[in-house]
Amino acid sequence: GFLPLQGHIVRNWKVRWFVLLQDKLLYYKIEGGKKESSPKGRILLDGCTITCPCLEYENRPLLIKLKTKTNTDYFLECCSREERDSWALDITGAIHAGHPVQVQELHRMKNSFKLLENISLHNIVERMYDSSTGIKLTRNLDQGNRYKETFTGSALVDWLISNSFAVSRFEAVTLASMLMDENFIRPVGVRSTEATRSSDPSEKFLDDSTALYMFAESSKKTTSSKEEVHFNISELSGKIVKQGFLVKQGHKRKNWKVRKFVLRADPGFLHYYDPTKEENKPVGGFSLRGCLVSALEDNGVPAGVKGNVQGNLFKIITKNDIHYYIQASSKAERVQWIEAIKPLT
Repeated sequence: GFLPLQGHIVRNWKVRWFVLLQDKLLYYKIEGGKKESSPKGRILLDGCTITCPCLEYENRPLLIKLKTKTNTDYFLECCSREERDSWALDITGAIHAGHPVQVQELHRMKNSFKLLENISLHNIVERMYDSSTGIKLTRNLDQGNRYKETFTGSALVDWLISNSFAVSRFEAVTLASMLMDENFIRPVGVRSTEATRSSDPSEKFLDDSTALYMFAESSKKTTSSKEEVHFNISELSGKIVKQGFLVKQGHKRKNWKVRKFVLRADPGFLHYYDPTKEENKPVGGFSLRGCLVSALEDNGVPAGVKGNVQGNLFKIITKNDIHYYIQASSKAERVQWIEAIKPLT
C-alpha cells in the first residue's frame, strides 16, 4: 500500500508504494500513475527494531519508526490509527518471524492486562503537562464548534504507551478512564461526551481519533474567528466515514499524484490532502450531493484519462460536471470506496 516516507538526505516526504516480504520491506516510486518495475529502495528487517506509536514529529502523529541494525532510521506515515497498527503488527511479525518465542511474547503482551504497581495518576498528569515530552495539545473541530488545547482519545493512548505507562492499548484505555474518573481530564464534543453515558465502564473512554478530551482545568470551547478558518467549518465537521491513500489525476497538467482522501458524512464531502506537506489542510474537496460515482474498465485507457495508469480506476462527476479520475490500489479497495461514497450522493 501507499505510505509517505521521509528521505534520508533531503528530509522531505515522498509517497511510495510499499510491499512487505518475509525479510524485507520494499518501496517503489510511482510515475505517471503506475508503479515502477524496480524498487526504489529496501529496508532489511533482520535485526530491525520498530517504534509504534512514534511521537517524534508533532504534525505527524501516525508514524512508524524502523531502525535497522546499521542504525538507519526510517519514518513511515499512515493515514489512520487502524492502518498504522495493522502495518506495525505485520512488520513486527516479519521482524520476529524466525523467533517464535518472541512472537508468542508479543502476543502475550498485546493481550495481557497488568498495570504498573503503585502507579500514580498525579505523576502521569504531571508528565502530560510537560512542555517538551508531554501530550501535544491542538485545536479541533467538533460539530461546527472549535475547541482549543485538546487531544484525541487515540493520541492519549499512544502517549501512555510510548511513555511506558502501559504496554497495550487496553491497559492505556483503562488508565485514561481512571484519569477521567478522577477528574484529571474531561470529554469535550459530542462523541466523547456521549460515550460517558455508556453502562459499560470499558466504553466510557474512546480510543478514537475523533473523540476529543482536554485537561479538566482547561478553558472551555471557543469558536474560531473567520481568519482562522480556511475551509468552511460545516464541510469539515462531518463524521469521518473512510480515509486512505488514492492516486488522483490533476485537472490542468493531467499528472497523477498520491493524495490522502477523507470521506465525511453529515454533510457528505470528499476532501483530499497532500501527504508530503506538513500542514494538515485540504488541497481540494467537493460536496457529494448530486454526484455520480462509477468504476471504469481496466482494459484500455478510458476517455479523459491520461498516462499509463495502473488500473482500478473510478470516476466521480460532480453536479457542476467536474470530472475526477481516481485510482485505487486494488479492485477490492475501489469497490469499498464506491460503496462508501454512493449513499452520500
